[in-house]
Amino acid sequence: MPRILAIDYGQKRSGIAISDPLRIIASGLTTVETPKLISFLRDYFSQEEVNLIVVGLPKRMNNTASESEPAILNFIEDLKRSFSGLEIVRYDERFTSKMATQAMISGGMRKSKRREKGMIDKISATLILQGFMDSLR
Repeated sequence: MPRILAIDYGQKRSGIAISDPLRIIASGLTTVETPKLISFLRDYFSQEEVNLIVVGLPKRMNNTASESEPAILNFIEDLKRSFSGLEIVRYDERFTSKMATQAMISGGMRKSKRREKGMIDKISATLILQGFMDSLR
């Protein structure tokens, strides 16, 4: 079964997570500089079968779009042009950065490792993907 890939899109870098082949467990894959994201995905898709991309949907507490939404919408248009056969869905990503930080603390990760911003992005993408897959059940 093809995997599901999730992206926590950021202006500078984006976290990426991938499902297992049975689509049960999400795992952090990597963090990529955002300008290199399409190129990274092209290479990754040549090696792994993916048929669904979940892109985080950042919202404010009052349920309005965040200031990063226009950039994300532009990125999604680039995704559609580059990978026409893939389904793209959005999933609410509110609180994922806070949850990622808490998960690192709870897991005993050292403070120096927690300061790596790419780590938070990758864990946030994992939380987005796991939440999406759980919502399908």
